[in-house]
Amino acid sequence: MNGRQLRTRFKGVGVLAAGLLALTACGGGGDTAADKGAENGKGDKAAATTRSVKHDAGTTEKVPAQPKRIVSVSVTMTGHLLALDAPVIASQATPPSVITDKQGFFTQWSDAAAKNSVKVAYQGFEPDVEKVLALKPDLIIGASSGAENAEKFYDKLSVVAPTLLYRHDDVSWQDLTTRLGKDLGLEKRAGEVVAAHEKRVGEVKAAITVPKQSAALVRDNQSAMTVFTPESAQGRLLTSLGFTVLEPPEDKGQTQGGRSDFAEFSQEKVADTAKDSSLLFVSHTPEEITAATARPVWKDLAAVKDKRVYDLGLDTFRLDYYSAGNLIDKIEKAFG
Repeated sequence: MNGRQLRTRFKGVGVLAAGLLALTACGGGGDTAADKGAENGKGDKAAATTRSVKHDAGTTEKVPAQPKRIVSVSVTMTGHLLALDAPVIASQATPPSVITDKQGFFTQWSDAAAKNSVKVAYQGFEPDVEKVLALKPDLIIGASSGAENAEKFYDKLSVVAPTLLYRHDDVSWQDLTTRLGKDLGLEKRAGEVVAAHEKRVGEVKAAITVPKQSAALVRDNQSAMTVFTPESAQGRLLTSLGFTVLEPPEDKGQTQGGRSDFAEFSQEKVADTAKDSSLLFVSHTPEEITAATARPVWKDLAAVKDKRVYDLGLDTFRLDYYSAGNLIDKIEKAFG
């Protein structure tokens, strides 16, 4: 592909960016993978250096069989990639908050990011394509759900490097980790990560006493309440530990982008549905939980009166290997 063709495809990015892209394209792709394989004594002309990968935004050709420079355009996906020991060189970051470090990386994996020298690619929810380009990735990983959904930027990102986008809202983190392992040639590591988690689940399940009441997984939004479904990552983890996760109210509530893992309802509707259920709060400070349960609509619930209100931790809104482990620790402490 010549420079003019690249500039035509790369709409909305400046002439300078297109020129850089031409240089990147000339030095990247399958040839680079083959060259590196030869340098490492693993060169085999018969062996595939790229693969075709079906993901949630389509099918991408020429995905490196062994990527070396992955840029994550989803702060949610970064945790999954780090758990796999994938070669992440940079990641999208969110505005700093109580659930992130000062860079905008989630606290549950910020230490792992620092250990692996992961840089901030850009801050914000829309991909900064020029900054991604400057990082010279051989593979881009992103999300096709959530606030950092990159589907509308897929074509532009795909010109920079092969791009894979995944939904993370309707699957368990284990299933997503397994899928990533397969697509990135990291199947063995994915198996190890999931096995370590399942072992921990078994140990804690045997050591805790689960309440006979169902568990309502909720997040207070002041005027409304988010309810996590049994199919959510949080719901599946609690179910694996022996809990019965409360089904949300029968009406559909307010969902985001067709999500199946949670929906919003009025405070009154959730309180009426929860009734005798234990209340497990997702991603709250202790002060916020105290304020929520002091409201008139909540304070007379059996769970509040019987002190069956539990804090699952600030990092449990997005589950990956790291935050799932932290949640299990919270459950063991509360119910052990």
